[in-house]
Amino acid sequence: MQVAIALFPRLTALDAIGPYEVLQRIPELDIVFTGERRGEVRTENGFLGLTVDAAFDEVPAPDVVVMPGGVGTRDMLGGGPALDWLRAVHPGTRFTTSVCSGSLALAAAGLLDGLTATSHWSVYDHLRQLGAVPVQQRVVEHLDRRIITAAGVSSGIDMAIRLAELLVDDVAARAAQVFIEYDPQPPFDAGHPSKVDAVVMERVGEYAKLRS
Repeated sequence: MQVAIALFPRLTALDAIGPYEVLQRIPELDIVFTGERRGEVRTENGFLGLTVDAAFDEVPAPDVVVMPGGVGTRDMLGGGPALDWLRAVHPGTRFTTSVCSGSLALAAAGLLDGLTATSHWSVYDHLRQLGAVPVQQRVVEHLDRRIITAAGVSSGIDMAIRLAELLVDDVAARAAQVFIEYDPQPPFDAGHPSKVDAVVMERVGEYAKLRS
């Protein structure tokens, strides 16, 4: 089964690499990084480069699509190759998925009309404007529609483990999870704005202005 992970300028690295690290462990799955054109794209702050190995037109029938997020998603929402590709391949996928603000791209492509979906907490309003119904869940599944959306950044790992179960079986999913030793025990319970105070959110705002 071919898993196509879309890359584009100013994406969030972990949105793509988190699912990659899970799914590439499973022999039944082949991963391809696809984008508008072959070559390097730089992530949000420009520090990291990732390589597009196949252009969209070279990946016409993936079994699974993973659309990452990042500030670069805003540049594709008016239309263009990424949305055209999503619309073209979705009818044939087993699952079309997103991580973080990648759900904005799915929504802009018309794949989330009227559906509940999740994303990074900062773009719920934008997601709503694009026709989806934002919900505060880690992973949202519409298996009858072959759509799965994941919340911000790190949630792509959770989604990919669930994908492994759906595509292969629960043993494969557990094997991938233990392979990457995904056993979260963070030092702070600070994974969502609802769990922190105004001082922390003020710092988030400062960082966002400088590093996004």
